[in-house]
Amino acid sequence: MLEEMMPRWVPTENVNGFEICPGLYRDEGATAFQSAVNFTVHSKGAVTCELLLFHRKEPEPYAVIPFPENCRIGDVFSMMVFGLDIEEFEYAYRLDGPWKPKEGLLFDKKHILLDPYAKAVTGQSVWGKALNTGGYRARVVRNNFFWGSEKPDKIPMEKLIIYEMHVRGFTKMDKSVRHPGTFAGIKEKIPYLKTLGINAVELMPIFEFDELQGSREVDGKKLIDYWGYNTVSFFAPNTSYAASTEYNREGVELKELIRELHDNQIEVILDVVFNHTYRTDSCFQRTVPYYFYRQREDGSLSDGSACGNDTASERRMYRKYIVDSVCFWAREYHVDGFRFDLMGLHDVETMNEIRRALDALPG
Repeated sequence: MLEEMMPRWVPTENVNGFEICPGLYRDEGATAFQSAVNFTVHSKGAVTCELLLFHRKEPEPYAVIPFPENCRIGDVFSMMVFGLDIEEFEYAYRLDGPWKPKEGLLFDKKHILLDPYAKAVTGQSVWGKALNTGGYRARVVRNNFFWGSEKPDKIPMEKLIIYEMHVRGFTKMDKSVRHPGTFAGIKEKIPYLKTLGINAVELMPIFEFDELQGSREVDGKKLIDYWGYNTVSFFAPNTSYAASTEYNREGVELKELIRELHDNQIEVILDVVFNHTYRTDSCFQRTVPYYFYRQREDGSLSDGSACGNDTASERRMYRKYIVDSVCFWAREYHVDGFRFDLMGLHDVETMNEIRRALDALPG
């Protein structure tokens, strides 16, 4: 019965050997349906957009599918591609448009674009190992995790006893843990956490980040970014924190941890970093150059974060992006709360909008 109620899309044309039709323009990112995968990306200023499909670990795409004009509304490109097996490909985008730096237009077809709404990121899944030379790509994730009867009672704020922890650091040196430095490793230590009397854990940044950003050598030892405050993707868990490879099921190990914590009456709070990006050559800069960043009067980037840039939460599209991300983690990962890094850099209206959006979620 449910299958009969599902919408049925049909191809309207063939592009480079792939059957497609116009997509769901409001569904950001990549979403798998029974017969097709929907791809939607936004870019102001881009003239054309191409979907690139890669086999795992292959440097060049095996398919390039341009978005036809009838798969574009305003600044949004969206199309359904039929006949894809999500376990057989990784994807990215390629935008083309004017290169006019003085006008803030920085489109370069040589660069591939990581989907800003990617639910899983490939290329740097082993801690401390360099990114593949082709840049970050995304995978389509199956959203079929079973939460069971998990529905913990909410603990009043004034009664929270919060344990802040770094996912890798909490168990990396613990010889009693089978999967040290991972989400699974924390799950093994839940009995220990209960002995402390805590009822909430605050996980330091767990979004996909680049630990090699700013790496250096000191006294012959390579130092890398341990902490994670340089987010690459705001919808994807850090794959190097998983004990096993989760092709197209990225996030399952984190969800299992959260479910187990909830079953033990322990809430989960995420430390989130929206105030800057890991570098200015980010997926934001490649879709709408300079829109997502604050600038000084002379055109240089503001740097209140002391990380090289400040994002512009007061701008409508970035405000929506933050709200979408926070609601995604609350809805899909059952996260109980958020600690905003350098929250003072965000405008008040954005923070109020986040509060309203979270309050409106069921449960």
